[in-house]
Amino acid sequence: MSVLSLFFNLWRSFSEIGKFSVVTLMETQGRTSMTDGAQLRWIALGDTSRKLPVVMVHGGPGLPDYLGDVAAMVEDLAPVYRYDQRGTGRSSWRGRHSLARHVDDLAELLDAWDVAKAVLIGHSYGTDLASRFCLTHPARVAAMLLMCGPFVGDWRTGDRAERDRRMSAVQRERLHVLEQVPDRTEEQEVELLTLTWFTDHADPERGWRWAAQGARRRRPINWAMNGEIGREGRADPLDAHLTELRACLPARTELLGGVDDPRPVAALESLARRLDLRLTRIEGAGHEPWLEEPDAVRAHLRRFVQRAAGA
Repeated sequence: MSVLSLFFNLWRSFSEIGKFSVVTLMETQGRTSMTDGAQLRWIALGDTSRKLPVVMVHGGPGLPDYLGDVAAMVEDLAPVYRYDQRGTGRSSWRGRHSLARHVDDLAELLDAWDVAKAVLIGHSYGTDLASRFCLTHPARVAAMLLMCGPFVGDWRTGDRAERDRRMSAVQRERLHVLEQVPDRTEEQEVELLTLTWFTDHADPERGWRWAAQGARRRRPINWAMNGEIGREGRADPLDAHLTELRACLPARTELLGGVDDPRPVAALESLARRLDLRLTRIEGAGHEPWLEEPDAVRAHLRRFVQRAAGA
């Protein structure tokens, strides 16, 4: 394992009854070689000798890690690991993608970090990946929080209808045109992603701003990975494994979703019933609820991590 030891102190001062407290955190970055030669870039924040760690599993598929703001909500409670999935961000790699290989990547990263068991926090596609990891390696999952996914049943029909409702006719037509362009320019790619993502949010004005920022930061998109993982997921949906998943879930597993996510919250409610899990609904928030309702999400994550670490 090749490790870049970048250690620095993050000084945070806040006033409390006339006094100031300082929190010092340590960050480590590194790259770990997988058994097939791929190198995955990761970041760990906090004292990694402390157990139990939290591992953030980002969505996509095909996006680099974007969960820094979420990690910051719990980084003082436990060491937090994040990583760019292969073929994204600084985990450059070319080749075929499969759900099994992505599950193996997470297992190999845990081995490299000397982590026997972790708390998994997944978002969007990351909830599907975390669930499939749990199916394969249940003994390595101490607790699991699934944010805005996984979605089961015919949720795509409701998702498409709601996105169409949130867009104007001009926006829908422009998105359709951009999707047909084989070799988009940088500005065309940014425009396509902004049009695709702004409907993820409850507030269209702020949603447009967040989507435009994400369209420039969460790049480049690995469209090949997106297509391969998407096709495999549709051919072998998680729906078919729910009985097995329910049997191997850790005792502390919860769902969290934004009520105004275009993906129907009814799909999460159905999953919660089938897996007998607690579902927390965040009012006034969409697919990235930590942006629109950060206080509510922070309170929930901190409670979850504190209880998981205590257990």
